[in-house]
Amino acid sequence: MKKIYYLKTCDTCKKIIKSLPNTDGFILQDIKEEPITVKQLEEMHALTGSYEKLFSKRAKLYKERDMKDMNLTENDFKQYILEHYTFLSRPVIIANNKIFVGNSPKNVTAAIEYLSNE
Repeated sequence: MKKIYYLKTCDTCKKIIKSLPNTDGFILQDIKEEPITVKQLEEMHALTGSYEKLFSKRAKLYKERDMKDMNLTENDFKQYILEHYTFLSRPVIIANNKIFVGNSPKNVTAAIEYLSNE
């Protein structure tokens, strides 16, 4: 499977997608227009081993709800991601059972290198 979960209104996501080599055959899913399903989130979890790794602690709602002091479980992270798209760290790039989550320079570089050698 080749898929990218992103927000089409996010300039960072668009810039990262544009920087990726060889995106032919990728399915792009705007998670605001087409929310992720339980099955999709579970597929991401199977590749990362953690819902927390998929969770964005930089989300506006995370700050608004003052969640930093909450003791969140893996199930809590899963439920929040399903509740609102903003809690998914973006973009999520999946290629051949490899997953790259978020927009950190290290992660983006790893995705570019992986896709360049594919």
